[in-house]
Amino acid sequence: MTRTIIESATQTAIMGFDQPFTVIGERINPTGRKILNEELERGDFSRVQADALAQVAAGATVLDINSGAVFSNKMAEDPRYADNNFVEPELMRQLVEKVQEVTDCPLCIDSSVPGALEAGLAAAKGRPLLNSVTGEEERLEVVLPLVKKYNVPVVAISNDDTGISEDPEVRFAVAKKIVERAADFGIPAHDIVVDPLVMPVGAMGTAGLQVFELNHRLRNELGVNTTCGASNISFGLPNRHGINNAFLPMAMATGMTSAIMNPVAIPVGPKKLAEKRAEIEAKGIIIPADMDDETFCQTFGLGSTKPRAGKEMEAIRAANFLTNNDEGGAAWIKFNKAPGDDAAGGRGGRRRRRG
Repeated sequence: MTRTIIESATQTAIMGFDQPFTVIGERINPTGRKILNEELERGDFSRVQADALAQVAAGATVLDINSGAVFSNKMAEDPRYADNNFVEPELMRQLVEKVQEVTDCPLCIDSSVPGALEAGLAAAKGRPLLNSVTGEEERLEVVLPLVKKYNVPVVAISNDDTGISEDPEVRFAVAKKIVERAADFGIPAHDIVVDPLVMPVGAMGTAGLQVFELNHRLRNELGVNTTCGASNISFGLPNRHGINNAFLPMAMATGMTSAIMNPVAIPVGPKKLAEKRAEIEAKGIIIPADMDDETFCQTFGLGSTKPRAGKEMEAIRAANFLTNNDEGGAAWIKFNKAPGDDAAGGRGGRRRRRG
């Protein structure tokens, strides 16, 4: 049975067909996060550490660390900062060290810059996952030696020098090529985690079906574990969580063993709270003066002011149970137990007294 081992100094995450789904938290990534990018430029890692803890609390079993920041202010002062090969290696080292200060969760080192990958591998304790290699010749020649040198598993993305193909046969062939080239370096198939590339279903109606078929083939023909950018499937669509919640269990049932995703439901912020309060009051509803923000959110269906597990995590935990990768449903029961419920029955185990 294929098993990919990802480790920190004290914890082990096992990715496999007979294991619970591996959730790789994606939040530590400055791409598209202006505030985080600015904080990193100032040397402020507090949000990074908070994101790490929130993702672990929500159920992430591995934390992806991406160093793709753009330091615009420093760039204006020193042209070297325009080069990611200069910026990312040191930033990656700092990110890894700061995350390891607050959690022992296994890590995934994520960068397009080879120097940053090696800096992350050198700083990480244990056996991190490397993200990523592709079928591009230059990338194969640079990344696979790092995988061998540090004895780590690697994400293999199914595109090559011709780009990303919409043909699943081509993507499978690229994955097979990477597995075979890795074998030439003495890297076993169980250390290759293939990303078959999830396309947006809004742009390609067969995107889901393609991935499900690829999952089957990658599992049965190549014997490799798989991953994906889970939210890609719903890109550009309304109610993205609804699409994601359906896609993930279906992908799991067809052989996918992990996903790079956000496990945390984003907390409701002050602006949204104020807008909702104004909306409620405009309808003539009197809000009690002593109602705190969290109670308000719960009462009016806004969610929560606190980080918590997202709906996708609920779908994943249910699918783990349904695929017999949650023995006795222990994780499902624990996840759904309200504070104060007894250990045996939870809310469903209570008996009502009859008067």
